[in-house]
Amino acid sequence: MILNLPYISLRAFEAVSRHGSFSGAADELGVSQSAVSQHVKTLEEWLGHPLMNRGARRSAPTRDGARLARAISEGLGRISEVCEDIRDKRRTDNTIVISCLPGFAFIWLFPRLLTFDLAHPHLTVSITTDTGTTSFTATEVDIGIRYGNGNNPGFVVEPLMGEDLVPVCAPSLLQGEHPLSTVADLAHHTLIRDEFAPFTRNPPSWEYWARANDLKLPRPARTRRFGQSNMVIQAAIEGVGVALGRGPLVIDALMSGRLVRPFAETARSQLKYWLVCGEAQSEVEKNRLFIDWIKAEAAALPELPEPASTAQKD
Repeated sequence: MILNLPYISLRAFEAVSRHGSFSGAADELGVSQSAVSQHVKTLEEWLGHPLMNRGARRSAPTRDGARLARAISEGLGRISEVCEDIRDKRRTDNTIVISCLPGFAFIWLFPRLLTFDLAHPHLTVSITTDTGTTSFTATEVDIGIRYGNGNNPGFVVEPLMGEDLVPVCAPSLLQGEHPLSTVADLAHHTLIRDEFAPFTRNPPSWEYWARANDLKLPRPARTRRFGQSNMVIQAAIEGVGVALGRGPLVIDALMSGRLVRPFAETARSQLKYWLVCGEAQSEVEKNRLFIDWIKAEAAALPELPEPASTAQKD
């Protein structure tokens, strides 16, 4: 039940309590000091209790007044938030919320987003990262970019791109006391492992790559493990060791020369990147614009560069 509250008096009282003076409240509300004083008096009479301890220099709320001032402030704050949400509805309608893995966002998506922004300046892409592969809330996210086998029941799922698995390292590891030229040379180097997807049947692991190429992995000099792909790739760029690169995530570093392929052997991953969204979201124009754009970006990815040993022979 909502009482017939004296809303103007409540607003005036809250301002006096916050400023600690009737003059400060009057300046904020754009009325006279006497008007503010009258509003507070009206509220006190309506409640039947004093709310302010009036002093010569500063007015402080009574115990009951402090409780009421706090409640009014919290209520006005909530009202302000809702009003701001309503005012920003048009902006929200022009926002596309994307959910994806942190590594994919940092390494692949961020460097390419500018082309979408330039093509669609009226739209804003908001990115939230999610370390899961299947969790997706249609009411909060417009489009999910998921890595796995595409098993997302109840959602519209479209393939984005697959990936080749290739060993990568910093150019400096091709030289030195133990240059990398064959898989056996891994015995003298640090092996970098991506621990992100151990829950899948055939994760993109070093063992999977070795089996696909009928190779035997030597025991490395050291092993480093990282839980996110962006850490794995950055560690390889910094010369920490040799990583098993996933094509889409290492293509830019390979093309720029920050990473090289020490070996020619590749393996096709059984996992892919997928676009996931609710049936209703899949038909929204702004979402289709993003889906069409990102699929075109994925299709335009170049082939992986030749291994360093092959390039040197050429």
